Amino acid sequence: MKTYTAGGAIAHRRIVKFGAADGAVLQATAATEGLIGVTDHPGGAASGERVDVVRSGFTEVEFGGTVTRGGYVTADVDGKAVAAAPAAGTNNGVVGRAEVSAVAGDIALVFILPAQVQG
Repeated sequence: MKTYTAGGAIAHRRIVKFGAADGAVLQATAATEGLIGVTDHPGGAASGERVDVVRSGFTEVEFGGTVTRGGYVTADVDGKAVAAAPAAGTNNGVVGRAEVSAVAGDIALVFILPAQVQG
């Protein structure tokens, strides 16, 4: 886990990316972004607050869609976990792999290992 400064409002258990400044993170908003981890900050963080980010290993993530266990996980517009499904020739940033199957609204384990996958 690493502590960063929130570059904007970030909810608990959401996928994040680097912010505009060194040491800052933003809540992710797209599968095409360079995803780096998941927040562990109950109640969420306001802009300028310190926020803990899980950069590797197991952590709970809020899901925004259906993901099958073992599937790659990326971010939706709200930083929630959804299945990575890049079109042919398109890259998706992924934050890791789902440990269990989940649907929208679930909070479930993901093994955090940021990478990119190509369709």
